[in-house]
Amino acid sequence: MDAAPPDDSARHATHRTIEAVWRIESPKLIARLARMLRDVGQAEDLAQDALVAALEHWPRDGVPDNPGAWLMQTAKRRGIDRIRHRDLVDDRHARYGETLEPAAMPAPDDADRLDDDIGDDLLRLVFTACHPVLSTEAQVALTLRMLGGLTTAEIARAFLQPEPTVAQRIVRAKKTLASKQVGFEAPRREDLADRLAAVLGVVYLVFNEGYAATAGEDWMRPALCQDAMRLGRVLAGLLPAEPEVHGLVALMEIQASRIPARTQPDGTPILLLHQNRARWDRLLIGHGLAALDRAHRLGGTDGVYVLQADIAACHARAARPEDTDWARIAALYARLGEVAPSPVIDLNRAVAVSIADGPAVALPLVDALAADGALAGYHPLPAVRGDLLSRLGRHAEAAAAFREAASLTRNAREQAQLETRAAECALKAT
Repeated sequence: MDAAPPDDSARHATHRTIEAVWRIESPKLIARLARMLRDVGQAEDLAQDALVAALEHWPRDGVPDNPGAWLMQTAKRRGIDRIRHRDLVDDRHARYGETLEPAAMPAPDDADRLDDDIGDDLLRLVFTACHPVLSTEAQVALTLRMLGGLTTAEIARAFLQPEPTVAQRIVRAKKTLASKQVGFEAPRREDLADRLAAVLGVVYLVFNEGYAATAGEDWMRPALCQDAMRLGRVLAGLLPAEPEVHGLVALMEIQASRIPARTQPDGTPILLLHQNRARWDRLLIGHGLAALDRAHRLGGTDGVYVLQADIAACHARAARPEDTDWARIAALYARLGEVAPSPVIDLNRAVAVSIADGPAVALPLVDALAADGALAGYHPLPAVRGDLLSRLGRHAEAAAAFREAASLTRNAREQAQLETRAAECALKAT
């Protein structure tokens, strides 16, 4: 007698399992296939084929004991079929046929052999997805697709972009890697620092878009933060001796610890000094501080991400806002500005100075940044200026600054908050 088809609840549970397995296994699957085929685009296509096969078979047959091995075996077999049917007389068929001989495939329960060298393959995939021949936008999309296990639709939703735009970006990125004959390899040691900086920058860009969305109705997208932290932890496992990797992990985990306290129930943002610190995730803070300690022990004291994590740690260690060591934070920002000069860092330092030494000391620093013009159109600049002016009792000027900031942001939540502050200042000015 045939087995009864699964009911809707069982099918739904299986689909959720497949989604979870895919997020975990897809980077390893794509990395291994890319090493075999020397083509990231083909590897990603075959991995997607294996996912479709799982969606067809697992609801009916059950989830296999070793789902990762099942996906790998399926992808390899489909790769052989594609190669054989593509061109039987092509010389590459012989090479790939030897490499992907069915008899050499691992059995579904052979987890040990599947994991051989997977760390090296993942590292190659990270650096391939973030290769400098691609634009930053393409690097982000490809990284989330291949290392984050996100679908094109999920990436489009995360960055509030049309799905066809993201899909085209991913397709173009894979074609660019193929046309430029980008090798599936990690950079040479002498090139590692520059390439690693780009990789870390992409991961942190993903995190920041989740932590403080640049546009849309929501101030945060925590799922995107989770994806970035997962990528950071993968990198930390692959490059355990690189202090900046651990610094980035520390920075993201300490910042993410505040997520439960950053909004009111209706989604209205709560600024740092007004957050209920009892709602901060102490487990994440502990993990972040441990990663920061490891970065220090590795000699990364002056790293860009380590310095930022040191700043975040100052907040995490303060039980109350008034316990925060703002003088140290200002000093850390000053050092960060020396290591990686940026007007944004200078603005953040001015905020720390305003709390450590008062708004009157900080306002000239902010006015100088405004006069320089490097931050023109950057809404935090007039927002900070409005806050300083308000604290100095110059409410009419503060209201104008907050209105300017509200006009510049594309995030609806932040815009509403800035407009509220402008209205409050205008009322005080009357």
